[in-house]
Amino acid sequence: MNKMQEIRIEKITLNAGVGEAGDKLEKAARLLKNITGMEPLRTSSKKRIPTWGVRPGLGIACMVTLRGKKAEEVLRQLFEGVDGKLPAKKFDKFGNFSFGITEYINIPDVQYDVEIGIIGFNVAVTLERPGFRVKRRRVKNYIGSKHKIKREDAITFIKSKFGIEVEE
Repeated sequence: MNKMQEIRIEKITLNAGVGEAGDKLEKAARLLKNITGMEPLRTSSKKRIPTWGVRPGLGIACMVTLRGKKAEEVLRQLFEGVDGKLPAKKFDKFGNFSFGITEYINIPDVQYDVEIGIIGFNVAVTLERPGFRVKRRRVKNYIGSKHKIKREDAITFIKSKFGIEVEE
């Protein structure tokens, strides 16, 4: 296989949206720190939604982005939390995919914490090939259609690298 055609994991992003600031947000942040070992970034709302009690600048979620070997290790753990199965509809046409963990106690090696309770979170995985840096630059940021990652390529990569069963 051509070395420039090899697919790799660029990053995984864990996002726990709680919808309100305060105690729930602190618990979600503690959960993400327990799973990844990194300090989560708190994200805030941009809009005002009076019926939900949300105003601009209010912290409503937290997230962690992982890259490299650490990302692969955590992703292996998270796949065990969904029993090694993903529906094919979780993959987009650019080869990226995301899935949700409904309860963190499904993940092996993560112990239940009474203070945190039961919280779920989302996992988004971004895949890339060598040369994808081109799309982040300002001028001539075009990637050819042969070099883009297609949905089928991503499914094949995940099946072979992680042994995941992708259900149609």
